[in-house]
Amino acid sequence: MSGVISRGVRAPIIREGDDIVAVVVDSVERAMREDDFELHDRDVIAVTESVVARADGNYASVDDIAADVRAKLGGGTVGVVFPILSRNRFAICLRGIARGCKKVVLMLSYPSDEVGNHLFDLDALDESGVNPYRDVLSLEAYREKFGYVKHPFTGVDYVEYYKQVVTGEGAECEIIFANRPEAIVGYAKDVLCCDIHTRERTRRHILAAGGERVLTLCDILNESVNGSGYCPFGLLGSNKATEERVKLFPKNAQAVADGIQAELVRRTGARVEAMVYGDGAFKDPSGKIWELADPVVSPGFTAGLRGVPNELKLKYLADNEFADLSGEELREAIKSSIRAKDADLKGLMASEGTTPRQLTDLIGSLCDLTSGSGDKGTPIIVVQNYFKNYAE
Repeated sequence: MSGVISRGVRAPIIREGDDIVAVVVDSVERAMREDDFELHDRDVIAVTESVVARADGNYASVDDIAADVRAKLGGGTVGVVFPILSRNRFAICLRGIARGCKKVVLMLSYPSDEVGNHLFDLDALDESGVNPYRDVLSLEAYREKFGYVKHPFTGVDYVEYYKQVVTGEGAECEIIFANRPEAIVGYAKDVLCCDIHTRERTRRHILAAGGERVLTLCDILNESVNGSGYCPFGLLGSNKATEERVKLFPKNAQAVADGIQAELVRRTGARVEAMVYGDGAFKDPSGKIWELADPVVSPGFTAGLRGVPNELKLKYLADNEFADLSGEELREAIKSSIRAKDADLKGLMASEGTTPRQLTDLIGSLCDLTSGSGDKGTPIIVVQNYFKNYAE
């Protein structure tokens, strides 16, 4: 009777230099013994990116960030465009950026950042007479219109906080508010695009408007600086580790996923899938915050997790195709439909309402919700029966 099972698995506190593949496999085997379950083909073993990067020692210092920014953007005036509002995700990056230049022109989108953190309420924008598609606001104009607003979850006025971060590094800080990327060119020609999922569009607009050196966060620490860690996504996906150190998104995620699969196949005989996951791809309906502050949900996964689901909608079949059936006859008719379904159901009414998202985004979101972001202590997730359907 059981469908999908998502099980959090505890692990030792993982430190730099630990063999993450061995830790994951050993922990899963202990959980199997303790909870008396077995692994089967296509079960999914997932591990959070945080412990993968920690075990690999993929860290960098604020000085490393500063050195890379200075080398790539010249060390003068730098436009910092569309950063998210986050003490954990961006403040320490901003510290490194400010340390690597003389002046920061900080351009914030309004009324919210890319992932839904609001500077102020949308109703306040409606009442202000400001046109968010056109108007560029100075700090003074912003304060006059919207005042001093603290984030409802953190209690932080991010405008003031980010200004203090920049000036605390000895750099001059000018803050403007705009939603058109090209507006930055009137203030700075050397620009760092700090948005996550729209970064290439932002860069394209700025270059077309006359920007000169225009980079994204993917271009900072995408290679080692003075022996630091690095990542193909650069600073995207990084988190604050200490006041002077960031933990980068993992650079070895694919090797870890492949290693977990190979070792569990060797030990158990089950052809499991494996993945490294970060933020889930979902939105909080109350706070309006989109969880995905990482560049991708999964930076590394085994081949069996490529693609999207190909599923029929059971309620559609029950209410339409087989509305005149019930009981065992209905069950068998639906099972027969599932067994006979096309390899690609895209565009068919019988699949309408299913979730056309990448498997790694769906399963990674399930894993992120299972492990949480606090003190559950379960950085490893075992997902079973995900690929089984009603007909099996």
